Amino acid sequence: MLPAEIIEKRIYLIRNQKIILDFHLAELYEVDTKILKRSVRRNIDRFPEDFMFEINQEELENLRSHFGTSRWGGIRYAPFAFTEQGVAMLSSVLKSKKAVSVNIEIMRAFVKLRELMLTHKDLARKLESLEKKYDSQFKTVFDAIKQLMTPLHVRKTKIGF
Repeated sequence: MLPAEIIEKRIYLIRNQKIILDFHLAELYEVDTKILKRSVRRNIDRFPEDFMFEINQEELENLRSHFGTSRWGGIRYAPFAFTEQGVAMLSSVLKSKKAVSVNIEIMRAFVKLRELMLTHKDLARKLESLEKKYDSQFKTVFDAIKQLMTPLHVRKTKIGF
């Protein structure tokens, strides 16, 4: 059993889709990334664009700043990005007990994230209705709550010259 936090940290939002990258999946399944990619390419008809896509050059450059995996400095090949449906399809391609158990945990993590997002939207709607209901005397309170709900955008500074 994998802790949900490990899986949740590997779920990214790219092209407005929640995805997991191939090298993270390979790590979770305990297989080499090239084995995972080879299995996917051999069964490419099972992975339409809404199940899996290859990261483009711009997205790859953005990812290279986050991951330094090869000894030459970063990711050498564009990784595959798997959506929730693509991850589910991987268990049928890899056909191992480990793949099935990891997939179950990944599906649970996707469901948990979806529930959290819905809860956040419900909270925002309730706050908006309360804001309309009460007059301007509570405006500063509502503004403070909204500010707390918005995620922090950490400005990334370059290291070095």
